[in-house]
Amino acid sequence: MRIPRIYTDSPLGEGLTTELDENAAQHVGRVLRMQPGQELRLFNGDGQDYPATITTAGKKLVEVMVGQPEPNLTESPLEIVLGQTLSKGDRMDYAVQKAVEMGVTRIIPLTTERCDIKLKGDREDKRLRHWQSVAVSAAEQCGRAKVPEILPVMTVAQWLEHSRDCDARLVLHHRTEQSLKTIATPGRVALMIGPEGGLTADEITMAEREGFLPVALGPRVLRTETAPVAAMALCQWLWGDLGETT
Repeated sequence: MRIPRIYTDSPLGEGLTTELDENAAQHVGRVLRMQPGQELRLFNGDGQDYPATITTAGKKLVEVMVGQPEPNLTESPLEIVLGQTLSKGDRMDYAVQKAVEMGVTRIIPLTTERCDIKLKGDREDKRLRHWQSVAVSAAEQCGRAKVPEILPVMTVAQWLEHSRDCDARLVLHHRTEQSLKTIATPGRVALMIGPEGGLTADEITMAEREGFLPVALGPRVLRTETAPVAAMALCQWLWGDLGETT
């Protein structure tokens, strides 16, 4: 039987008996219905996995005994910062989930000229919490040591400012002949993904003026939730750890 991996924001250490935080406890006790004596693997973002044994299990309270930490080698040496334009329905969920699987470092939802989704106040807070939960579940499933952070929604101008610390700054644009293979190996990449209707000419020009390089992934036009997955897979293949074996 596969041992569940559970994210917790609680401190972890060998020999420590700890109570899981509310979200983790509900998942273990209410969803998985695990019992005392069963094993878990916990992680809290410090780069290690912690074998643990359940000592107390209820729908709201779960306590565990933490074992010896083990290194988790699933994090890529390549940092990827994703600026993803907001999309409707479950497409944004898909983009977040698959970006985590592809090794994204952090995700910034963007509002662009052709984006017809407006998030403010409580509605934005609710969606950000939801997407962070999607990221947590994806990290648990794919074995990552860290959970990428979902930042507040930004405008294009704010995103361009935010991404200035990246070595390579790329805007996906199918009307260009520039490919990823022509770019020197970076340590940190910023990827800018437009909406279903694409970024406007003004937005692409603005990005270029700020140092973004338009790149194409091939002759076909990809959907807004497909583009980041394809782009990050190629980035990890060229400069990260995709294809490596341990």
